[in-house]
Amino acid sequence: MILIQNGTLVRPEGSLRADILIDGEKIVRIDEHIEAPDGCTVKDASGKLVFPGFIDAHTHFDLHVAGTVTIDDFSSGTKAEAAGGTTTIVDFGTAYPGESLNEGLDNWFRKAECGCSCDYGFHQTITEWNDSISAEIPDMIERGASTFKIYMTYDTQIDDASILKVLQRLRECGTTTGCHCENSGLIDALREEYAEDDVKKRAVSSHYLTRPAAAEAEAIGRYCHLAEVADEPVIDVHLTCEEGLEEIRAARKRGQKVYVETCPQYLVMDDSLYERGPFEEASKYVCAPPLRKKADQDALWNAIRDGEIQTVSTDHCSFTVGQKKLGKDDFRKIPGGMPGAETRGAVLYSEGVAKGRISKEKMCEVLCENPARLYGMYPQKGTLSVGSDADIVILDPGRKYVISAENQVSRCDYAPLEGMEISCVIEEVYLRGTLIARDGQVVCENQGRYVKRALPELF
Repeated sequence: MILIQNGTLVRPEGSLRADILIDGEKIVRIDEHIEAPDGCTVKDASGKLVFPGFIDAHTHFDLHVAGTVTIDDFSSGTKAEAAGGTTTIVDFGTAYPGESLNEGLDNWFRKAECGCSCDYGFHQTITEWNDSISAEIPDMIERGASTFKIYMTYDTQIDDASILKVLQRLRECGTTTGCHCENSGLIDALREEYAEDDVKKRAVSSHYLTRPAAAEAEAIGRYCHLAEVADEPVIDVHLTCEEGLEEIRAARKRGQKVYVETCPQYLVMDDSLYERGPFEEASKYVCAPPLRKKADQDALWNAIRDGEIQTVSTDHCSFTVGQKKLGKDDFRKIPGGMPGAETRGAVLYSEGVAKGRISKEKMCEVLCENPARLYGMYPQKGTLSVGSDADIVILDPGRKYVISAENQVSRCDYAPLEGMEISCVIEEVYLRGTLIARDGQVVCENQGRYVKRALPELF
């Protein structure tokens, strides 16, 4: 048994000073004061904040893309997540064109066989639509991959007619899908134009200039209108900009349910980084959708505070500096993505809670309870409640550290936020009652299990 005493338990509905007793893998008691049973391990959390384990519902581990493979697989990626306080991830499995959904999901189960240091689940990406794929949707739900992903850009995109049919089918089955919203035609036209100029073709800045906020906003609006016709609740993943947020507000004003995710990179980084120094430096920040303006950061922070954004995930999709060089002569070939698994919780506290942008209760809501509910894991995950998994994060707001690639767990050879001072430390992380990480380092590996998720709770 483990007893965590004297900490401040953080919950969306309000924080309280209380003790937590863990027996095996579950929380068995929460009270103002609990006497330690015989033989119990006691953790004094005085002055510390006690959160449920964080949930990262947007990762890309061991992903073959852009002529290479993400440097973090499920082994290293989940270690990085655990080090940063994440106890459950949901990765995007993919059924590529010509594969069945079951074949795609089988492939992702095999990828995870290397060992996971936090619990894990899968969304299923739909890259084509036909009667056979439609018939497999119940299979995915039965296997616990109960939510989906579609793209409006890349070679995995599906057209508007297919999106409508997907939404109609998912409505029949009681589930929903996230969508990568960018206008593919607009982006392709701009990229072709920029590639005709040798200077622009080699410039990292061409990446963000050919993926403007308007391309994201238009696609969000179109996605929401398709959902309006299908009468289907939907999720917009990795929102970056106020222009896109306005499209979501318009949909909600029409009475639609639209859930929104953003990521730390869009809260603390901006597009000036694409103009920074040589290719090797600027290309580190290439991701899609790209980083936006400082004004967009403010809009996103305010939207989190006001409950307009429901979750904050990482979109962890890591490539080394060497892999980024695949696009040195053509900005279109730069692999898009950044690491962020082990800094998400600390950044959200340091830049959000400590600076007064959001409350610690809101941080708990977007990192823990909301993703657990939206992705079919609540109350097993995402809450400090009797009977829930003993997934627990102890955060020390009285200590500081500086982000550095030298100390990170990810296999990536750079840290996008190198040198940023963080005003807290993720002191201890428990996965189902087992201490798995302390002070940013994993102390117990490969304890993760597959989470067979239920249908989403559409709150």
